[in-house]
Amino acid sequence: MQINASHHRVHEKQPYRTWYHFQPPQNWMNDPNGPMYYKGVYHFFYQYNPYAATFGRHMVWGHSVSYDLINWIHLNHALEPSESYDINGCYSGSITTLPGEKPIIMYTGSDTRKHQIQNLAMPKNLLDPFLREWVKHPQNPVMTPPSGVELDGFRDPTTAWQGSDGKWRVIIGAKNGDEGKALLYHSEDFVNWKLHYNPLYASDSTGMFECPDFFPVYISGTKNGVDTSVQNSSVKHVLKLSYQNKQQEYYLVGEYFPDQEKFIPDPDLGGSCMDLILDHGMFYAGKTFFEYGKNRRILWGWSKECDTTQDDVEKGWAGLQGIPRQVWLDKSGKWLMQWPIEEVEKLRDKHVSIMGEKLVGGSTLEVSGITASQVDVEVLFELPELESAEWLDQSEVDPLLLCSEEYASRSGIIGPFGLLALASEDQAEHTAIFFRIYRAPNRYVCFMCSDQSRSSLRQDLDKTPYGTIFDIDPNLKTISLRSLIDRSIIESFGEKGRICITSRVYPSLAIDKDAHLYVFNNGSQSVVISELNAWTMKKAEFDQE
Repeated sequence: MQINASHHRVHEKQPYRTWYHFQPPQNWMNDPNGPMYYKGVYHFFYQYNPYAATFGRHMVWGHSVSYDLINWIHLNHALEPSESYDINGCYSGSITTLPGEKPIIMYTGSDTRKHQIQNLAMPKNLLDPFLREWVKHPQNPVMTPPSGVELDGFRDPTTAWQGSDGKWRVIIGAKNGDEGKALLYHSEDFVNWKLHYNPLYASDSTGMFECPDFFPVYISGTKNGVDTSVQNSSVKHVLKLSYQNKQQEYYLVGEYFPDQEKFIPDPDLGGSCMDLILDHGMFYAGKTFFEYGKNRRILWGWSKECDTTQDDVEKGWAGLQGIPRQVWLDKSGKWLMQWPIEEVEKLRDKHVSIMGEKLVGGSTLEVSGITASQVDVEVLFELPELESAEWLDQSEVDPLLLCSEEYASRSGIIGPFGLLALASEDQAEHTAIFFRIYRAPNRYVCFMCSDQSRSSLRQDLDKTPYGTIFDIDPNLKTISLRSLIDRSIIESFGEKGRICITSRVYPSLAIDKDAHLYVFNNGSQSVVISELNAWTMKKAEFDQE
């Protein structure tokens, strides 16, 4: 990856460039592609525009490697447009490991007519643990758009899995008008593919199913991951789809019947309006891989800028990847849990803690002694009696309206309480990540929000607030919040990873040493900081080979 000085002078002052989130040295990055673990090395590929800080017409597969998923070495591109079947771009795809520990890339090419077609590439030298060079398959393309699918709406193959019949199966995202389709293909040799007559799943109002992902999860509630090809009574399956119309990551948990090639999502037994969304904020095109080294399933996701295109061009880069997350099925069997991989904790440096501190209504407490512009903070709040909570009729409320600024600062009974991240000293700038508890018919619910509306004095930013409502146990005594704060990104994990919200913010005051972190309670009932731990985060290493 050559840094082209004439294209972009890398700016000395880069207040929004992150310390420990993955980003290339410059230019545009989007979807994660083909993450994998191979011979002790983690590989990460991604959509990359080598020429500009904006999305381009000739996308390549960027390629970086790591021994710990946190510190990275940037390599030369793995795939670049070069043939008639990918001359207009090497777009998203996945890696499947064939028997004999042989990785193979399946990716979407945009051909001479800008039709989307699927292609294969193999490593040139399997003895090279960095797999620096990839060779395109002589029989490319291996799939072209079938009838009933738009020619530019047929992309993003999943990791393939092998059935008990020995055949490989893969899902391709597709669309026809507003209908999204997850098309299923079979192959005996990974080169000749046959379309199954029914999509594995279809939906009529989502638009394109981008970046589908399909994988098993243990129903026992263990955090261990499962190899992609496992099919037995100890697992359920997750179908994850990026809905293009909504620009959000939805998923379904259900039963996969390989003999009939059917995926039947579980009915929503809880009756709660919590759509199964991976992350309620700026997080898209997620992709998982099974890491056999530590027996876990890891999710990557792209976080795009909420800045202006002009600013992206001026700062010379756009796009981050979230911290890789371990994912597993909650013991209820109804939703996925997500938590930052343990390796990120190696970057923890200076540590402060607060124990047993009561926050009366209307109070704010500064977490001092850390560098608040790059920090990992975990807090456990002790709740008052839930009976005192105010009433909420969920059917009449949009969580995003609840999250609006007017609401966040208005006093409730139990909450809003939480963190003010990347805050200026006078709190004129801040991003509020908070909870609020309500009574609802026959149950209690929690509202979690990340409110960016006062994140910056600048007016030209997307400051959409993100929020969701979820059921809680009526006997709940505590609720936890963890936020990874890194200069222009805040990834928040509510209630041990049940709810995730990623925000992008661009403060003009709360930068570097001028950033502050506060805990607040705007509810009339006191909450107690049972335990808060915050760590300044060290810089991750990003080297170029």
